[in-house]
Amino acid sequence: MKDFNGEIEYKEKVYKLVFNLNVMELVQNEYETLDKWAALTDGKSGEPNAKAIIFGFTAMLNEGIEIENEENGTDIKPFTLKQVGRMITDIGLDKATASLNETVIESTKSDEKNA
Repeated sequence: MKDFNGEIEYKEKVYKLVFNLNVMELVQNEYETLDKWAALTDGKSGEPNAKAIIFGFTAMLNEGIEIENEENGTDIKPFTLKQVGRMITDIGLDKATASLNETVIESTKSDEKNA
C-alpha cells in the first residue's frame, strides 16, 4: 500500500479520505474481499450499491479523522453512516464515487516498476 490520501470538500471544509490497512480490514469484514466491494461501488454492472459506497466512504473519512485527531490532538467526531449518506447526496454521487475510487486505486498501486 502507498501513503496516498484523497480529499473531498463538503460545506467549505476539506476532509481527508484514507484507504489503508485499517480501512481494508473493515471492508473485508463487511464484503469478504476488496474485489466484491469494488464491484458494488463502481457501477459497471448496473447502478452502484448505495450501502457499499456509504460504508466505504464512511470508513475512509473516519480513518482520516482518527489520524487527524492523533496527529494534532483534536477531538473531531467521526461521521455516522446517515451523515455520510447526506454528504454524498450533497456532493453528488458521481463526484463522491470518483474520489473514493481514485483514493483506493492510488493507495493500492504497486510500488514496483516493471523492468
